[in-house]
Order: sequence, then C-alpha cells, then structure tokens
Amino acid sequence: MPERLAQLTRWLRSDIGLAQVEITPASSDASFRRYFRIRYDGQTRIVMDAPPAQEDCRPYIAIARAFYSLGLHVPEILEVNLEQGFLLLSDLGTRQYLTELNSTTAERLYGDALDALLVLQSRCTSQLIELPPYNHALLMREMALFRDWFVQQHLSLQLQPAQSAGLEKIFEMLAQSALEQPKVCVHRDYHSRNLMVTEINSPGILDFQDAVIGPITYDLVSLLRDCYIAWAPDQVYAWVKAYRLRLLEAGILPDDDETQFLQWFDWMGIQRHLKAIGIFARLHIRDGKPGYLQDIPRTLGYVVAVSRRYPELQALYDVLRATIVPRLSALPE
Repeated sequence: MPERLAQLTRWLRSDIGLAQVEITPASSDASFRRYFRIRYDGQTRIVMDAPPAQEDCRPYIAIARAFYSLGLHVPEILEVNLEQGFLLLSDLGTRQYLTELNSTTAERLYGDALDALLVLQSRCTSQLIELPPYNHALLMREMALFRDWFVQQHLSLQLQPAQSAGLEKIFEMLAQSALEQPKVCVHRDYHSRNLMVTEINSPGILDFQDAVIGPITYDLVSLLRDCYIAWAPDQVYAWVKAYRLRLLEAGILPDDDETQFLQWFDWMGIQRHLKAIGIFARLHIRDGKPGYLQDIPRTLGYVVAVSRRYPELQALYDVLRATIVPRLSALPE
C-alpha cells in the first residue's frame, strides 16, 4: 500500500515535525494493522497504521491508557491521528517472548508475565474502563470459525449429520464452561508473540485492543498453552496450580476447588484453540497469509490431548481422531 506509506510519511514530517526520519517495517498482525519503526535523532518510535475503513483506533487508545495507568508496560501513546488512522507510540523493542523462551529462561519470563497478568486481573475494573462482555454469542461465533474455515474450507470436509450435531453440543458445553467462570479483564491475545522482554518493567504488552470482561482462565491458557510454543503438560499444570493459589490469595477466585479450576482451564483452552485454528485457516484462504498454517498441528494437538481426557468431550475427540486429523495429515505440505 504505497499510498498509505506516503500518507504516513507526510503526517510524520508535516504534522509531527520529523523532517529527517527513517521508516522500516516493524511487524504486521492478523488484522489490517501494520507497524513501522521510525528512527530519528538517535531515538526509535513505533507508528501504528490502522486504515480507518477497516480498523478503529479508539479502543486501542482507551485500553492502552487504562493499562498504562495500572503500571503495565504497554506502549505510551505520543501522537494520534484518528482521521487517517495513525498512532505514534513508544517502542518496546524487538525481544519477543517467543524468541527468548527456552528451558533456562521460562521460569523467569513466565514469572514476569504472570505477575503482570495478576495486576490486570485484580486491578482493571469497570471503574477504570468499560469493556464489552465475552458473551455467549461471541464464544459461539469464535468456535464456528473452526467448522467454517478449517473443517469445511481448508480441509474440504463435510461432516456427517451426527458429527456436526455432536460438535455443536460440544461448542455449547465449552461456552457454558466459560460463562460460569469468575469474570475479569481479559487481554484476549496474551501469548509469546505479544509479550516483549524489556530491561525495565518486563514484559512489554502488545495487541490488547480487543480486551473484554470474561473468563478468569482465558489469558492464563493463552499464555501457558501457547499456539506458537509448547511445554510439557506437567510443567503447564504446575504453573496453573501455582497461579490459582495467587488468585485465591488476591481474593479474585472465590472458591478453592482445584479440580474445577483445572477443568475451566482445559475447556477454555479448547475453545480458544478451536477459534485459533479457524483463524489460521482464514488467514491463509481469505488474506493470503499462509505462515500460520505451520501452527495448526501444535494447536490441534492441544485439542486432541485435552478432549481425550474428558468423557463429556468424547464426541469432539471421536471426530478429530476419525476424520479431521487424518485429513489434515493427508494434505500436501
């Protein structure tokens, strides 16, 4: 989009007064937003390019300011151009969690991320910012992405009527499990590609504009059952159990029922991973972004492993094992 880059350059030079500025791509995400890193006078900043026809910057601005007020390390908003869809932001650097996580750093990095998550869940209240609810309709729409984009379009599968009915019942059970959980502020994409290792107040937190009020385990499962990096199940459950105790101590979790909490975590993970798989397929088919296809086997593996452990989810496990996983394995690479 050369015209957007030219428009952005004019804004920086004419409106912001940065006559000599170097502009390079910083990243893109799964939406229409793009990010550029600019350099001037020995400093760096980030410019968000969010075309107004496709993206609304206002939720990002409101949530960024709310999170910043809590002491969370989010980009500081320096300049705003809502008409053209540009934001000038502070730069949180290039050290993404995904590239820095390993067996040596995991305890420290996840410790920092869980500390920040506890601040978010304990202090981000409706008095600070009004956020939409993670309601039944949204949960169901997200899971439908798995059926519509992954099963039907990417795999070219038409499920048998009994399989389709069983899947719908599972979707409803997963939605109800999410809705019965204690409600907190939910980032919605709290994972290794949106967390940055920073020298001060790590982690830096990105991509929070879709925050909602929703299930207490959602961000926890996003972080610990990450679509982009996997850890041994025993290690994941150890982190989950330790964090549950912190929630109890903070008074955020009212009931001391470990079994219930672990089931919420497991089932929330399935809901999120079904959504993610559908989005990965849609990014490939609709948006011409095939890079996310490599993350589907890992993400689907979580769904298979968890659904196998719960008798209530047998219908999901059966259709995965009998139909979906074999078709995915048969696709050409």
